[in-house]
Amino acid sequence: MKKQIWAWWLMGLMWWPLSLAQASNFPDFTHLVEQNHRAVVNISTTRTEQTARNAIPPQFRGIPEEFLRHFFGMEPPGAPGQQNAPRSESVGSGFIISHDGYILTNHHVIDGAQTVTVRLSDRQEYTAQIIGSDPRTDVALLKVEARNLPTVKAGNSDDLKVGEWVLAIGAPFGLDYTVTAGIVSAKGRNLPDDSYVPFIQTDVAINPGNSGGPLINMQGEVVGINAQIYTRSGGFMGLSFAIPIEIAMNVVEQLKSTGKVERGFLGVQVQEVTAELARSFNMDKPMGALVAQAYPNTPAEKAGIQSGDIILRFDGKTIEKSADLPPIVGATSLDKTVSVVILRQGKQMTLRVKLEALSEAEKAEAEQQGIAQSERLQATLEELTAEQLKNLNLPFGVGVAEVGDGLARKHGIMPGDVIVSINFQPVRQAKDVDAVLAKAKKGQSLPVRIVRGGRSTFIALVID
Repeated sequence: MKKQIWAWWLMGLMWWPLSLAQASNFPDFTHLVEQNHRAVVNISTTRTEQTARNAIPPQFRGIPEEFLRHFFGMEPPGAPGQQNAPRSESVGSGFIISHDGYILTNHHVIDGAQTVTVRLSDRQEYTAQIIGSDPRTDVALLKVEARNLPTVKAGNSDDLKVGEWVLAIGAPFGLDYTVTAGIVSAKGRNLPDDSYVPFIQTDVAINPGNSGGPLINMQGEVVGINAQIYTRSGGFMGLSFAIPIEIAMNVVEQLKSTGKVERGFLGVQVQEVTAELARSFNMDKPMGALVAQAYPNTPAEKAGIQSGDIILRFDGKTIEKSADLPPIVGATSLDKTVSVVILRQGKQMTLRVKLEALSEAEKAEAEQQGIAQSERLQATLEELTAEQLKNLNLPFGVGVAEVGDGLARKHGIMPGDVIVSINFQPVRQAKDVDAVLAKAKKGQSLPVRIVRGGRSTFIALVID
């Protein structure tokens, strides 16, 4: 028994130096935290929500307000019995990028906010101005009136290597200045509906409230903005995604100079080049973006790009997979002509293309499709085809595609509704809605006929 004890003791002595050596190789993050934590901020927003003395159940929505008052004792939206209740919530993080108070965060952190409050590490609070935001990249720029603020140092996400240690600082679940660490799991990751952002994927523990906070490399430089997580539970599951800092800073420069973000538009629909397709195109290996369609009257068509072409290089950058093309096109300057190397029927060709602004192209496409934004309703409307109107048994009307924070939502108009008339004036086109509302006076109540689920009903729209 004593021999066994001595053997265990000797083994422990042998293992102890080894464990110390392993521990000494583990990275020390303390200097990174000390260097950056003062430049990380907590962001909370205030939104005004309407509350009524008597909530209106869904089955009563659409009934004229006179009937609600007389028969049911209910007050419709906008009635004198209502109050505007401000609600404040801690929603995310951000970080200071200039000594005079410019702050980066996510668009979704401040989206729809009426006031934005920024709290620094020394507990000072400032009301921030939203300089601008870009939903496509999920980047927002704020400004507080202050001087000599601590700042972060921007790095270069292109220099990141998969497997490299990275650090995050933020406020998950409202717990200020929480530090988590992990490694870079992948680079250039494209997610659904985010084709303009090649995300940095990490296994850093990111949770609600971390959004907008910095992702920091071992040199103490910010290389990304923590933006998304993959989760089935609402909490961290090992997959986190950050926006590369270069994309965010490009957005910052545009918002500072023009107040909006413009990105290049090529006008193609692309698909992946699979191994089978690569063999059919006599390619050595699968690579590039296969053009499934080049849309008419776009830069692609004007440059001579055709369906069946494979884009191999764009503006000197290699296209390894189809997902590489959108962020490269989006980041390309609009004031220069760039080269595009394509493979067509086994032969490489170089074409010249000058991009257009995505916003202008989208607007033209929307107008062609009969889609319009009603500024007065704060809703996106779309014109219906003759066949759609026939199926609804309607002579005219426009569909409601999306509803924002405004008159439409306030009065119960929902996506999928069809607006037939306003104040007994027929609505034949999307522009007819604002034309009728422009003539209304403040406080006037207009009857709006809508069709929902095949049933026709009237809503009283009070002009505010």
